[in-house]
Amino acid sequence: MASDPDPEPQSDPQTPTITDPLTNEFATLNDLTHDLDSLNELASRGSWRSILDKVARARALSFLRKPHEHLTYLAFHVIALSKLRRFADASAELDTLDDLDAAHYLYQTYPNIYPTRSGSMVPFSLRWLHALLPIKLGNRQLGLDRFYALLDFVRSKLELKDGISGNIWKKREGFVINSIIGHHLTNKEFSVCLNLINFLLSSDPSNPILISKLGYIQMQIGDLESAKSSFNRVESMVETESGVELKNLVNRNKAMVYMVGKDYVSAVREYEECIERDPMDVVAINNKAICLMYLRDLPDSIKVLESALERVPTVALNETLVVNLCSMYELAYVNHSDIKRTLSNWIARVAPDDFDSSCTRI
Repeated sequence: MASDPDPEPQSDPQTPTITDPLTNEFATLNDLTHDLDSLNELASRGSWRSILDKVARARALSFLRKPHEHLTYLAFHVIALSKLRRFADASAELDTLDDLDAAHYLYQTYPNIYPTRSGSMVPFSLRWLHALLPIKLGNRQLGLDRFYALLDFVRSKLELKDGISGNIWKKREGFVINSIIGHHLTNKEFSVCLNLINFLLSSDPSNPILISKLGYIQMQIGDLESAKSSFNRVESMVETESGVELKNLVNRNKAMVYMVGKDYVSAVREYEECIERDPMDVVAINNKAICLMYLRDLPDSIKVLESALERVPTVALNETLVVNLCSMYELAYVNHSDIKRTLSNWIARVAPDDFDSSCTRI
């Protein structure tokens, strides 16, 4: 929940040094905000309902005494509501802030509380949700307008920052652009996606993940040769000492080309290499099962997904994998409703709060 820093003023020998919120260090998270460590722990476990309870209790008992603490807890509250798909409630909560750039959200407005801090105390996550929530509520154009405005905001900070702060704002720029790409991809607006991904590559031309993403976009517009060329660039980066993540990325890229050509046997071979290196590569596990299904080997495709859920439930338990498994049950078994109900009951015991149980379709 980092804050958005304004330009750092020069220090005066007679006054306290003003610090940038993004570079200032604290001994613990709880030194920054009341019981922040506990909130982060709950979020990491997907205990979003517990976060709602914790925020309500902190507000009711007046544990939040500083302006930035109220904003931090509001950020967790809005995130939790969004994770639970209560988008209207999340939007209403966020709307209570009105103008995120108002003076009363600046550290320097409260010199008695923050004598050495300046800049915005609004967590960046709230700015991102301010753009995302309209899309979740069906107003795509407003959401996209806000995402592009957020991109302009981030770039205005990049012009003023270097060092640690500059690196953080650069990562935020990439995060926002990738969010925008995702929304344009959903609507098959491929030319915009290509422009944005090429912009990212202009400053990071050897990033294998970006090059792979370029290949996927090229594949979706039917330019298979360009996609192969992009994937070959990624493969050329692999060396003997390369990590598992990069090697698996290469195999998954190859498998995707095979799948487009309906060579599912070769695709399965690539995914098996990935799984052998990393048994928790859920993308490879899911796609291997789909290939087996296309090869009309439903028993093995089901076994692949069920095995993953048994071995690594915290990693494999996502809606896409469960939807695919339920589709396979429907194709393979007459009594698929009973089998899916058993799966649904197991999910209810182990899944995080934000898991969409409707994906079992029972």
